[in-house]
Amino acid sequence: MRIRKFVRDSRAATAIEYGLIAALIAVAAMQSVGRNLKNTFNKVASNMQ
Repeated sequence: MRIRKFVRDSRAATAIEYGLIAALIAVAAMQSVGRNLKNTFNKVASNMQ
């Protein structure tokens, strides 16, 4: 019963939407950081050779 009330509540829908937006932003940020780290390690590795 609690889940049904939560799903019907418009505040819950808004909270879910904000959660999804935050997750999307986090994924995008992690991909950016990952690319930068990869580039940094590649530069270090090429300078060591």
